[in-house]
Amino acid sequence: MPHGYWLRIRRELHSNVRYRVTRAGVLYVLTTLLLGLAAFFSANNLLFLLLAAMLATLLISGFVSRLSLAGLELEFELPEHICARRPVAARIRVSNSKWLLPSFSIRLIGIPPSAFARPIYFPVIPAKARLEETVAVVFGRRGRHREESFQFATRFPFGFSERRVLVSLPREVLVYPCLDPLPGFDELAGEVQGELEARQRGRGHDFYRIRPYEPLESARHVDWKATAHTGELQVREFARETEPLVEIVLDLDVGPADREWFETAVQCSAYLAWRVLLREARVRFRTQEFDLAAPAEGDVYTILKYLALVEPRPGCGAIEPSDEESFPVLFTPNRARFEDAGWHGALLLAPDNLALSCPGAGPDRAGADLHHRGRDARGRDPGPDHGPESGADSPAARRQPR
Repeated sequence: MPHGYWLRIRRELHSNVRYRVTRAGVLYVLTTLLLGLAAFFSANNLLFLLLAAMLATLLISGFVSRLSLAGLELEFELPEHICARRPVAARIRVSNSKWLLPSFSIRLIGIPPSAFARPIYFPVIPAKARLEETVAVVFGRRGRHREESFQFATRFPFGFSERRVLVSLPREVLVYPCLDPLPGFDELAGEVQGELEARQRGRGHDFYRIRPYEPLESARHVDWKATAHTGELQVREFARETEPLVEIVLDLDVGPADREWFETAVQCSAYLAWRVLLREARVRFRTQEFDLAAPAEGDVYTILKYLALVEPRPGCGAIEPSDEESFPVLFTPNRARFEDAGWHGALLLAPDNLALSCPGAGPDRAGADLHHRGRDARGRDPGPDHGPESGADSPAARRQPR
């Protein structure tokens, strides 16, 4: 028969084993056998008494360990929002439903691929008691995870064998992409945030500038001190109420060769949406199958839930640009296709420049991509007078009254 068949049979048998003999148990059994042989050949009654006591000890050990594991119940509670590669606090509750007998030396073990890797040890669980522990759990990747298989294990009372009992606790956990910034991409996100602040110029109640009065304008904001100083009616102008909009576009038309880049793009999209919405700006997140404006149509967790399960869809075509004024950021492996679709002036992050955001890249090179792409977000050719912090377009210049 093929070698793989025997490996599969061996794995299935091993998964069903409830006992595991320890080294101490092996030595004890060998000692018992030697004592039995000595008693048989010598016909010494004292040796037979010792042999009977050792065999009784083995029986008692199995009975007590089985009784110690009986009546144990498990509750496993996780937070509502979980991100990949970030430790989260999981709450473990173990109850002993036996009326009189406590349970001793109990270990709770997660069965791989469970994220619950570190066993929890309970020296004693009193009868009719419930113990609670908090442990750190880390999920290595985004997507759906099933936490359903745990084991209670004990070597009580003598440590000759370890008895395990499987506990089924079906539960599906949705894990968001990692929200830790990749080296270099944090600089890019900072540049996007700087562009938003340059466009926003404060909030609706914040002072922006003093300018001449225009006909049919309300006299409520007339600045009389500036009017007396200039001899002409001057009004106070405040920043607009509308928050700036960042349009994040994730291209799903990704082939197998760019699958690793796609995972990087998903993580960067999640981090950018999280960071922008944290600064109380607006985000429109788009793919070929998903379109959501936050916070108007949903919150950031709606985007993260989608990104937790999104998969590439080769051959789904390009995304058409929207007419709404925004700062577009595109993640695509095909830069030319989106430029042909009309995404001129957008920040395009393809495998050639988004790879700079992966570990090992320098943040200066990744951040410089915002300044040295073909056209900036407002459709202009970048030059020495049109950088995000230059001349009259800098945030400092915008704060000065004209």
